[in-house]
Amino acid sequence: MAELKITMKHGVVGARENQKATLRTLGLRRIGQSVVREDRPEVRGAIRTVAHLVEVEEVQ
Repeated sequence: MAELKITMKHGVVGARENQKATLRTLGLRRIGQSVVREDRPEVRGAIRTVAHLVEVEEVQ
């Protein structure tokens, strides 16, 4: 199964509480930090919630 590399590009100052919680759930704490997650519907939904704060690329 494919994996997604998720990188936090913008800070959470001014973001809504649910967006902050979503970033924490994904494992992102600071700008520039990256995590690799399995490409699943739950992860895609979380990415959609914070799409303006992160950058996503597919990893093989």
